[in-house]
Amino acid sequence: MALSIQHNTQASRFEYEENGLRCQLDYELNGSVMAITHTLVPSELGGRGIAGELTEAAFAYAKENQLKIEPVCSYTATYFKRHPEHNDLRA
Repeated sequence: MALSIQHNTQASRFEYEENGLRCQLDYELNGSVMAITHTLVPSELGGRGIAGELTEAAFAYAKENQLKIEPVCSYTATYFKRHPEHNDLRA
C-alpha cells in the first residue's frame, strides 16, 4: 500500500493522516521492549489495511533498534498470530 506513515517519537506513536482523519499506533518503551498499547483507525478509513501498515512500521522500527514487542493491544496480538514470521520480535 505504501502509506506515508510518520513516526512521532515525542508522542510515542506511528501516525497516518488522510482527509483530516488520523490513524495511529501508540506504544510505550520500557528498556528494550516496545509495548504496543493501542491501534486506532477511524471507521471511515477502515478495511483498507491501514492498521496493518502501522503495525509493520512499528515492527520495522523495533527490528532496526533491536527492540522486542509486547502486544498489549488486541490488534497487535492478533497480528502476531496471523503473521508468525514476526515471532522473533515478540517479547
